[in-house]
Amino acid sequence: MAAEPILKNGPCPNGYHQEGNYCVPSSPNAMHAVPKNGPCPNGYHQEGNYCVANNANSKHVIPKVGPCPNGYHTEGNYCVKN
Repeated sequence: MAAEPILKNGPCPNGYHQEGNYCVPSSPNAMHAVPKNGPCPNGYHQEGNYCVANNANSKHVIPKVGPCPNGYHTEGNYCVKN
């Protein structure tokens, strides 16, 4: 899963750098990250205000806003790919 830019909320996590109001992956090997909202889901760890994938095999996670889309399940405040 390729890392994507995320809204900046405090210092960017490892593997990211600031561009305007975003944290942008610094390399194609950067781990996927999402804004932290409660405990990080399984396969992720906290880095500042973000949850960062432990490795390239961690499941894709998106912030939960209402019901999770098809192919995802709820884990705390996140939707995790099945």
